[in-house]
Amino acid sequence: MKSYHHSHGKFLLTGEYLVLRGALSLALPLKLGQTLSVETHHGTSLQWDAHKPDEHWFSVTLDPENLEIIHCTDQNKAEKLAQILQAVKQLNPKAFEGKGLIFTTHLDFDPNWGLGSSSTLIANLAQWADVNPYELLNLTFGGSGYDIACATAEGPIYYQLSTPEPALRQAQGPKAVEPVETPTPTVEPIELNPPFADRLYFVYQGQKQSSSKEVKAFLEKTNPFDLQKDIEAVSEISRAVPKCETLDDFGLLMQCHERIIARCIGQTPVQKRFPDFEGTLKSLGAWGGDFILAATEWDENQVKTYFKEKDLEVVFGYNDLILGKNV
Repeated sequence: MKSYHHSHGKFLLTGEYLVLRGALSLALPLKLGQTLSVETHHGTSLQWDAHKPDEHWFSVTLDPENLEIIHCTDQNKAEKLAQILQAVKQLNPKAFEGKGLIFTTHLDFDPNWGLGSSSTLIANLAQWADVNPYELLNLTFGGSGYDIACATAEGPIYYQLSTPEPALRQAQGPKAVEPVETPTPTVEPIELNPPFADRLYFVYQGQKQSSSKEVKAFLEKTNPFDLQKDIEAVSEISRAVPKCETLDDFGLLMQCHERIIARCIGQTPVQKRFPDFEGTLKSLGAWGGDFILAATEWDENQVKTYFKEKDLEVVFGYNDLILGKNV
C-alpha cells in the first residue's frame, strides 16, 4: 500500500515578524512544493530517500522502534530528521509500529531558497501520520505557522494568531520537547488577483535565512505591548493590499510596510541596497537573505538584466510562482 502527499511552498507578503505578535498577515502559497510518498516493505527498517530538483539529496535508514540512525549519507540531516520523526511518534505513538516503511520525498525547488522545505515536510508528515500539523511544528521548528497554512491552501490567505505567545517558545530548532499550548490560527482564503501581476517579481538574494533563529531573536528583544500600533498598522496594510488597483498604490503600501518592520527589528530596508532600482523592493520573510519582492514598470528582461549585474540570477515572475485561480 502506498500513500502520496503534496504540500505547497510559501511567501509571506505582509506581516513578517509581526505575525508572531498577532498581526493580520497576507500569505501566498506557491505552485512549487514538496511531495511525500510512503510505502511498506517486507523488512523492519525505516528508509528515507530525499530528492531535490534534478538530483538526490540524502538518504537515512532508521530503527522504527527507537528511531536511532542505522546509516546515512549526511549525519546532520539524519539527526534533524530523526528528531522530527520522534515528534511525530510523540503525537501518534502507533505511526511507525509493526511495519517496514519507505519514505520518498521530492522538492520542486532548491532547499537553499527558503521557500518551505521544512514546512512542506512537516505538513506532509502530519497528513500521513494523521496528527495536527501546528502541534508538530510546535514540537520541532517553531514559528507562527503561516507556512503550514500555506502548505494546504489553494490560493492566497489571511493568517493570524489569536494567541501568539505560547506557541513560539520552541523556536530553537528541530528537536522534540514537551508540548506546550498550540496557537489558534485563523486562516481565511482571500481573492488576490492584482491587475499589475505582470509587474511583480521575486528575486533570491542568495543567502538562506534561519527562520528559527530570526523568530527567537525577535521574540527575545520585543514586547508585544510596545508593538501594538505597528501590529495594527501592518494589519491595515494587509487588508488594503487586495483592494489595490494600480502598481503605484501597491508600491506605496509596500514602502510603508518596510518602514514599519525596519523600525521594529532595527534593520535597513532592502531598497537601500539597490538605490538605482526603478520601483519598490520589499523583503519577504526573514530579512537579509531570502527572496525579495520587486514591483516595477520595467519589463522582465530589464528586471533580470538589472539583478544579474548584481550577481542575483534567480528571478521569478508573480504568475510563475503564486498559486491561485487566475495565475
